[in-house]
Amino acid sequence: MIYYVDANTFRNGDGTKANPFKNINDAAKIALPGDEVLVKPGIYREYVSPIHAGTKEKPIVYRSEEPLKAVITGAEPATNWTKVKGSLWTMRVKNSIFGEYNPYTTVVYGDWYFSPEIRHTGCLFLNDQMMYETASLEECKNGKPDPRAWDKESAMYLWYTEQKDDETVIYANFQKKDPNKENVEFTVRRNCFMPLENHIDYITVQGFNINKAATTWAPPAAYQDGMIGPHWSMGWVIEDCEIYGSRCCGISLGKYLDPENDMYFTKKHVKSPTQMERDAVCRGQYHGWLKEKIGHHTIRRCHIHHCEQTGIVGRMGGVFSTIEDCHIHDICTSQQLGGAETAGIKLHAAIDVTIRRNHIHNCIMGVWLDWQAQGARVTQNLMHDNTRPEGVDQAPGAMFNTDVFVEVGHGPTLIDNNFLLSPVSITIPSEGIACVHNLVLGSFSLINSGVDSIVNGQREPRYTPYHIRHRTEVAGFMTILHGDDRIYNNIFVQKYKVTDKKKTAADADYMVVGTAPFDIFPTEEEWTDQFDFTKHPDMGGLAEAHFGHLPVWIDGNAYFNGATVYHKEKHNLVDKKSKVTVELEEKSGKWYLKTNLADKLKSFEDGIISTTTLGTAFEPEQRFESPDGSDIIFDKDFLDDHRAASAIPGPLASLEEKEILIWK
Repeated sequence: MIYYVDANTFRNGDGTKANPFKNINDAAKIALPGDEVLVKPGIYREYVSPIHAGTKEKPIVYRSEEPLKAVITGAEPATNWTKVKGSLWTMRVKNSIFGEYNPYTTVVYGDWYFSPEIRHTGCLFLNDQMMYETASLEECKNGKPDPRAWDKESAMYLWYTEQKDDETVIYANFQKKDPNKENVEFTVRRNCFMPLENHIDYITVQGFNINKAATTWAPPAAYQDGMIGPHWSMGWVIEDCEIYGSRCCGISLGKYLDPENDMYFTKKHVKSPTQMERDAVCRGQYHGWLKEKIGHHTIRRCHIHHCEQTGIVGRMGGVFSTIEDCHIHDICTSQQLGGAETAGIKLHAAIDVTIRRNHIHNCIMGVWLDWQAQGARVTQNLMHDNTRPEGVDQAPGAMFNTDVFVEVGHGPTLIDNNFLLSPVSITIPSEGIACVHNLVLGSFSLINSGVDSIVNGQREPRYTPYHIRHRTEVAGFMTILHGDDRIYNNIFVQKYKVTDKKKTAADADYMVVGTAPFDIFPTEEEWTDQFDFTKHPDMGGLAEAHFGHLPVWIDGNAYFNGATVYHKEKHNLVDKKSKVTVELEEKSGKWYLKTNLADKLKSFEDGIISTTTLGTAFEPEQRFESPDGSDIIFDKDFLDDHRAASAIPGPLASLEEKEILIWK
């Protein structure tokens, strides 16, 4: 059955074509498996909470009749502004509009939130642009942009809030603009499209503009909300949507509400944050975290931008999912919020998650896979400018910058066929990582670092889980030994000037490109020799080997402009004389790679890499393979073109042209 919705209809109807509903949520109350909710163009200022689940064979489909013309927003018009003085204006609204959740008394806070500044979950928008909150009325009045903002022009527009006589009072500095003549909105609702209950499965949301919600901070061991999300279910499809303007997260593939482990550290302080996370994983098993019940979502062809925590967040709820063909940018760039959960895509437990063919740029980080990235694959993505602009300082509580960050995982995690063009490209305080056929202009960082702490004079290891192969059930816990990495057929180019030569690969902001940081790890032969039982005939004698570094495999890479080289790599191209140029240029929405690499690679080639080449990640004893257990053969490049038996390094099978279209 098709239900029709039209915000501009004369009066609310019964959902028929002749008498459509005015609100999407009216249809969401009655739509059943196989039904479609067809939404006409218009602005829908409402919270949509589906009640019924679809099925795999018969999903419930919500579709904008015209792509992006149906707008679901958590904001209301902010009108009746009164000038205070100069460019400072004020408005008041009665708190009854907010119901039980007032975003202007609710502060952004919680586990892993580090910013010292008090910010509220509410926000003010000027012509669809998020304004900047100030900590005082005086700061708002002065109208000076935050020097830590990436976009100085946006940072000129400021607001401040306080409570008086059961009213929310908002002050705003609009500079030379008159708010009564502009489109000014303030966020009222926490979410736009997200079920209240768990297990509302198999929902498709297609073609909507979803924007401006007063979402809360979404750390991994707490309830994670977003403007839109499936809320602990399976089989959702979110496609062809534009999603922007979330105070915290755009899309949530996140965790359910567990009252006994919700912001546990912030509320009680008695368990270490790492122990709290281990608790959350084990409690998740009790609360139905199984392959048959959770995950398997698809996010595709979405434009996700200007969210202040993450574009896409998830803890356990995103397992077995695919994020593809999305454009993600300007995430956490105001530096208004600060903490350890910020990136274009930030997932905990990305088990068998595929992140492919996305364009991710101008984010605090591109992709951050934290804990349990077992079977995750980051492939065919274009990432660049995921770094603070020159001259902009790191805000208190803010994270460092990188394209891909894989934290305290045991693998197997695959990073292949990507353009990683930011000054720091791959951050891996982890093990079991394979980097294959990437073009890398930035460094490896946090090598043999970023895992354990020294407390009370002793090492406190961070034990993290690994899982039964292609399942969610926990197989064991182990600290990170470091190593167990494979680096094959990449191109490394030192493009950016190294500004601090005292930094090492143990630092997050190391900028020296290349594989020399892996010199500290043994080869497979050296590592295996430690377990010769004729030399160590008792179990205790192997303790040093059991807790030592794992081996690495590095071969077939090309190095330019002084990029450093792993000292035991046998087959490579090291060009110390040529000057390689790599530039990215945008023309009318299309992105072109301009490079002279073809001339410099000359005839250097290597063989085709496959699952057989990469072997098995040590701790989970799982191959670098597809989620269904089948082999991967890397004979397709970034553009899905075929690689010949003798392949050149890097993400493209051919570099014959000096200007190559790589994204449109």
